[in-house]
Amino acid sequence: MEMVAPVIVGWGISTTYFLSLDASVAYLAGEKMARKNPGLELSRSQILGFRQRVGSLDERLPAGAKSLRRAAWAGLQDSSPRAALLSIHARVEGATSSSWEHPSLVQLWGPRYSDYVVAARDIPVFSLGRLPEDARRRARAQDTATRLHAVLDGRRMPFGQAGQEMSVPHNSLRYAAATGTVLLRWDGSRQPVIWTAPAPDMDPWQARLELARRYLHVFGPGTAAAFARLAGIAGGEASAAFKGLGGALTTVRTPVGDAWILAEDEIALQSKPGAVAAARLLPSGDAYYLLWGADREILVPEAKRRAELWTTRVWPGAVLVGGEIVGVWRRSAGEVSIEVWRRLSSAEWAAVEGEALSLPLVGPISVRRGSSFVATGRRG
Repeated sequence: MEMVAPVIVGWGISTTYFLSLDASVAYLAGEKMARKNPGLELSRSQILGFRQRVGSLDERLPAGAKSLRRAAWAGLQDSSPRAALLSIHARVEGATSSSWEHPSLVQLWGPRYSDYVVAARDIPVFSLGRLPEDARRRARAQDTATRLHAVLDGRRMPFGQAGQEMSVPHNSLRYAAATGTVLLRWDGSRQPVIWTAPAPDMDPWQARLELARRYLHVFGPGTAAAFARLAGIAGGEASAAFKGLGGALTTVRTPVGDAWILAEDEIALQSKPGAVAAARLLPSGDAYYLLWGADREILVPEAKRRAELWTTRVWPGAVLVGGEIVGVWRRSAGEVSIEVWRRLSSAEWAAVEGEALSLPLVGPISVRRGSSFVATGRRG
């Protein structure tokens, strides 16, 4: 049975790309191999070490467009003001308050219609990769994009105003993002300013497969259900993507159940843990802990601490020390409050405070351990 995936052509949709039977055969072959070999057994330390290495949280990358793209390989969520910038700071040397506006980066409504910063060359992965296969939802996305393009007519406009001119709720404009034709700029305070761009030259199905590959590389081991949750796509669409990757996947056993990895990552996952960073402050929604369900148990085994990190409202940031999340942090303007879950040595505290004082925020920064004032510094 063939599966049809839409291809954007200009401002219309052409259903000319088909998932070939070869992909299904490859998947079935992979399934047969998986049944013969129940898969590798990976420990918690192997999984976390791998994720930190591929996520550039073990050692910062040199400054530059190549490093920024690598840091944003799974996208940088920017739903909290300047979260993407702080994720860059955790991964790339020399981050400044304007690094999120580097010419190689763009903002769009990405997975789950959240604000994301991604490499400009990766726009189709984080937009067309999420284009619905359901005809009604796909038509809504394309129709919204077409109407928005006509209303803006080359202009940039706050999305609230654009919604008014289209006589629709402004949040509904997010549906157009999956066409890859809507970009935005959000400075963290005022409404996002949006504009339209030419449709990306990439098959949506290929974009979906690449999005799945990146999920498995950065968040792996993973499951189709977890990929669906992260990407904000239907469960059937996520499962089809995993089937489409076919023999490129390998099954593994993890402390929380069976999952998949990219076969090319197998050796790296089995390697001995390497050096870890002394400390990193990860912002709300950082890719390292953008997890749900059982996946959270690997990262934070203690249920009480999971409730403190993944709150029912805006998540705090995560304090990463020696490769383990040991607490949470929050900021209000230039004040950084740090709450740890265990006693830190003087060297560990020095590393954590050094990270806080180096955050690329404009103006003075103060650091607090709970209710006690610790240190002050200034960033420009």
